[in-house]
Amino acid sequence: MRRMHTAQLLISFFATLAVAACIAVVGMGQVAAAPHTRTSLPIESIYRAPGPWKVTARTGFSCCDAGGGKLDVFYPTNLGARGARHPIITWGNGTLADTSKYSYLLRHLASWGFVVIATQNEFTNSGADIRAAASYLVKQNSTPGSRFYQKLDTSDIAAVGHSQGASGALNAMMDSNGAIKTAIPIEMPAQRSCSPGTCTDPGRLRSGSVFYVNGSADGFISPSFEPNPWSGGGLQSLSAFYQATPDSVAKVWATLNGADHNDIQGKPTCWQASWPCAHGVTGYLGYLTAWLMAQLRDDARAQSVFVRDSGELFHHPGWSNQSSNITA
Repeated sequence: MRRMHTAQLLISFFATLAVAACIAVVGMGQVAAAPHTRTSLPIESIYRAPGPWKVTARTGFSCCDAGGGKLDVFYPTNLGARGARHPIITWGNGTLADTSKYSYLLRHLASWGFVVIATQNEFTNSGADIRAAASYLVKQNSTPGSRFYQKLDTSDIAAVGHSQGASGALNAMMDSNGAIKTAIPIEMPAQRSCSPGTCTDPGRLRSGSVFYVNGSADGFISPSFEPNPWSGGGLQSLSAFYQATPDSVAKVWATLNGADHNDIQGKPTCWQASWPCAHGVTGYLGYLTAWLMAQLRDDARAQSVFVRDSGELFHHPGWSNQSSNITA
């Protein structure tokens, strides 16, 4: 069954890229320089910069996720310094992408004191491997002799993912029985791109928080609004995903102007990122980090960014579609 789902996802994925290519060619002469490449507001600039921790990265650190795949890890080199307990971020790759594609982003997050673990699986939409990776670190925290022994904050875990991994991050949180507190789905695919039984249903959310992020140039895979009349049924836009998320859950949605589907893979520019990429990862760094600092570290300054209407995110010229039910 999983092989059938994988084949369906690949067919949908490449069909999506083909249509996106047509859209990109038609609109190529109309795209202005993205404001986020020129502008950084005060709070964003703090979290866009590297954090205070030196970072160690290890590929194939250990085994295993739910499917037996290896795990990569990014962590503060001086783990536990000054009695620190580090929150956990579990990462989900996009279709046919490995962790190396996202290394600039994941190193950045680790520099802010998070321990980031990433399955090497390239098909993560179910969320099972993302959840299993987090469980691995939780066990390491209580295993004498582990480099992570008693150095992790296992009550503060986030799931973050890109494209197919965005669906997986949300599924991982929903299926974690509350162990995962927050999720950041980046470029969540419209439901036409998922096979039966693998679509993400944010209506199942009963706890936690979610920050939906997409790019304005990603008009087919992760559109901001329903591309009617040809979209069909289901949730086919970020607006639809946001609206389907219960109001009892803290939720935010924002669109990075000018960013395309794979800008999140920038290092920090589009060099070595998969196509299509317009500018690179820089515009994402500040507010993704701020969300994680707010949700996992109780950072009041970071939290203020996302307060509806008054938050800095709502006044940033590099972002649009800002929506939030956070009032304080």
